[in-house]
Amino acid sequence: MTTTTSVLPEVGVELREGYAEVGDQRLHYVEAGEGPLVVLLHGFPEFWFGWRKQIEPLAGAGFRVVAPDTRGYNLSSKPEELDSYAVDLLAADIRGLIGELGAESALLVGHDWGGSIAWTVAMNHPEVVDRLAILNAPHPRRLSEGLHHPSQLRRSWYFFFFAVPGLPEEVVQARDWHFFRHLLQEANPPYTPEELERYVEAWSQPGAASGMINYYRAAVRRSQKDAVAKLRPISAPTLVIWGERDSYLGSDLAEPHEDDVPNLDRVERLRDATHWVHHDEAERVNELLIEFFAPTAG
Repeated sequence: MTTTTSVLPEVGVELREGYAEVGDQRLHYVEAGEGPLVVLLHGFPEFWFGWRKQIEPLAGAGFRVVAPDTRGYNLSSKPEELDSYAVDLLAADIRGLIGELGAESALLVGHDWGGSIAWTVAMNHPEVVDRLAILNAPHPRRLSEGLHHPSQLRRSWYFFFFAVPGLPEEVVQARDWHFFRHLLQEANPPYTPEELERYVEAWSQPGAASGMINYYRAAVRRSQKDAVAKLRPISAPTLVIWGERDSYLGSDLAEPHEDDVPNLDRVERLRDATHWVHHDEAERVNELLIEFFAPTAG
């Protein structure tokens, strides 16, 4: 599956790049290092490059690190059908990817939408998740509860805007992707112009604008009552890392219910980090992940 190797200055380590055929989807990924498998799932509107500050430290700590573009993003498949973006299918992609990588299970990390996928993988396919780390992504039950409160609804206005047919694609692409650039510039420190240009290249891939936005459309279409009714306890040891200055998700959403995550290691709150916690506090996030994954490294 591996096709090329490269070293990007922002990543600082040799990357092996490849594609995995998972069902009827083709997932692009980069990987580095050797050892127990760590899979990093990016959020919206990022792609594998969102983990540029985690790949080298995790690989250097003795892990095989794989960062895919999830379905709809960058160089991965971008199906047109809205039903193709149901979170259960996104989770099945990752289960399939782990198998295609020659592993039986993995240490799973997810941020934002990648966190939503990671929660679902751990619920639907517990046999493939050794440990679970979540960054600024509420457990599905907590998010459903939060969306019943006016304060969180105000924060989540974009969730419903993206559900509108057609218009969001026009808005996000206007003025050279100004909308997405603005989202990322909440980060502290802000992303550099060079980093943003890498994002623009990924966003500009044919079908990517609709692919990314379809995550929200599929979520809004799904019955929240039915979705919550299908939730199952997560058996994997779980670490939650939460940037407290998140403009989009209230800090009260960080704590999952004990019955849903009975093996919660802890919720680590980083007071000065924004939603982009893996960028803002990269060194601390890396320390936390390496410490949490250490029992599997030897």
